[in-house]
Amino acid sequence: MPRRMQENDLRARAYWLVRLRWLAATAVVLGTFVCARVLGLSVREEALYALGGLLFAYNAAVFALLHRLTNAVSERARQGTKVVIDLQICADLMILTVLLHFSGGPENPLVLFFLFHVIIASILLSVWESFLQATWAIFLFGLLLVLEATGLAPHSCLQGLVRHCRYEEGGYLAALFATFTVTVYAVVYLARYVALRLRQAEEAQRQANRLLREKDRIKDEYVAHLTHDIKGHLAAIQSCLGVAATEPLTGAAAEFVARAYLRTKKLTTFVRMLLRLTKLKLNGSVEKEPFCVYEAVREAVEAVGPGAREKSLRLECREAGATASVLGNALSFKEAVTNLLLNAVKYTPQDGTVSVRTESVDRSVVVDVCDTGIGVPEEEQVRIFEEFYRASNARRWEPDGDGLGLSLVKRVVEMHGGTIRFWSRLGFGTTFRIVLPLAGPVFIDNNEVGLPCRARAQRLMAEG
Repeated sequence: MPRRMQENDLRARAYWLVRLRWLAATAVVLGTFVCARVLGLSVREEALYALGGLLFAYNAAVFALLHRLTNAVSERARQGTKVVIDLQICADLMILTVLLHFSGGPENPLVLFFLFHVIIASILLSVWESFLQATWAIFLFGLLLVLEATGLAPHSCLQGLVRHCRYEEGGYLAALFATFTVTVYAVVYLARYVALRLRQAEEAQRQANRLLREKDRIKDEYVAHLTHDIKGHLAAIQSCLGVAATEPLTGAAAEFVARAYLRTKKLTTFVRMLLRLTKLKLNGSVEKEPFCVYEAVREAVEAVGPGAREKSLRLECREAGATASVLGNALSFKEAVTNLLLNAVKYTPQDGTVSVRTESVDRSVVVDVCDTGIGVPEEEQVRIFEEFYRASNARRWEPDGDGLGLSLVKRVVEMHGGTIRFWSRLGFGTTFRIVLPLAGPVFIDNNEVGLPCRARAQRLMAEG
């Protein structure tokens, strides 16, 4: 386990004990009140209240000490935290022994809490430390039996709960102590075995995750180098075919050159998209600087304008935030919005509508991309952002496609610290919503124009 992870795990264990002790101290005070005032049991009320107060004060001191130790980054502080955990469990066992003495001794059912502390020690500590704490618990319990049986520690009988006190019955106490000893050691062994298996499984899973991440990184680097080389060759082929396509060819030669040029152009686009996505995965971030979201959206709309006009689509761009800027990469974000718009144009029938709306909401900027297209089947929506995945109706509508666009969009949005969601109904269209955190102050334009995209998004959300 890495050193930093070990320190975090040690810190979490220490504070977990502190949280449990707050509950225990509260339970001592409330339990004493209920037993004495409600159930009418003969417990030494004043001593137990004092013990509860001592537990609160002791836990506050431990919390302050842990705060100092865990804020210090050094090997000495780490060792100090381990010592504090050991001493906490030792002290807790002592306090439990005193608590039992003032509330019935071995006749009190709370004697089972020794096992609870032993289990905690088995989970948090090493093997030898766990058995040492178990031996300490057995010693304290045996000492309690001896002191009360000999009268050195006056026994407090739980009148109202037991018919007669048994603290002087030697045979019973010997059998109780023997059973207690065997049970404690058995519990330590079983708890250690389970804890060890769980830690081994956790470490194996951690190692497997590291190996998977490393393999994924190697794969991405390989794909990046491969696609970069392929892109160069395709660009050369496309350039040659472009020149050949301008020559006065006739018959089958002209048709084959045109088809080859078109296929090469599509393959070049696919390789460029794959290379872009792989680089984003490898880098894990984008160079960030403030940029105007609406300007990036408007440029994306202009880029898809010719394609929309060819299909007689109504292309709308609405904006309600005068200066909505975010921290990120304007080019990457524009490409992401362009991909959404290209999909909308591609899968929207003629005379349909594709609309984009940008607005500022609280401390975020929201971009809605809506269309009246074919929609996404409900059972396939969960996979829509997977790489190389295309919905079944999309494949029927447009056979050519790489299935990388939406996965690229999602990664770009997440690298900008934003989120992307969508709503879709088969045959009624789709709405994608991007939400990004704002980089600076925003001024809302009160002269808002129509809200077709927003109304469509709200309708799709309401309908499912």
